Amino acid sequence: MTDDHDPHDESRPDPFPVPDPDSPFPPLEQGRTAWEQPGPDAEATVGETDPVPTDPASDWNAGADAHDLPTLEHRLSALHRFAFPPAPPLDDEGVAARDRRWTSRTLVLLTLFMLVFNAASLQNWSAQQAPGWMSSTVQQLSDVWAEQVAQLGADQPRAAIRETYETARDQRFIGQPADAGSTPATP
Repeated sequence: MTDDHDPHDESRPDPFPVPDPDSPFPPLEQGRTAWEQPGPDAEATVGETDPVPTDPASDWNAGADAHDLPTLEHRLSALHRFAFPPAPPLDDEGVAARDRRWTSRTLVLLTLFMLVFNAASLQNWSAQQAPGWMSSTVQQLSDVWAEQVAQLGADQPRAAIRETYETARDQRFIGQPADAGSTPATP
């Protein structure tokens, strides 16, 4: 693969610029970190002087952008992005429509779930309504619906949960009466 760009092109920013002599920052010492620098109270040994290191070439470039650097991307990811470009962001009306669709779908699914797996509650509710043509019709429909759901076996999870709850509710400590209003038996 050949390079199409000229390395001496002035229009491209240099990724490794030379140090700026007008920089307000002091030059760095090579080989020593800030905590290894001798302090003001350090004793100087006679005859020993460290050579003054030169400032290393800085890679600072004010015009550089980290997003301009080439990145390696998997070919399948690039193909996916090309074949299925991301959709433009939604405006407020689009967001509101999406939220309404999500809410409607959720309510419909929950209603169907409750109709199938909790038909006994519909039966109990219809039995508690005031007598009348409408309430008796709803009660008869709920009875037929509960029988059909029972034939499918969809009422078994509700019955198992109800039985577990009633068993746990009826549990008593040793010596506790079965009825909360009665007194314990004395031997």
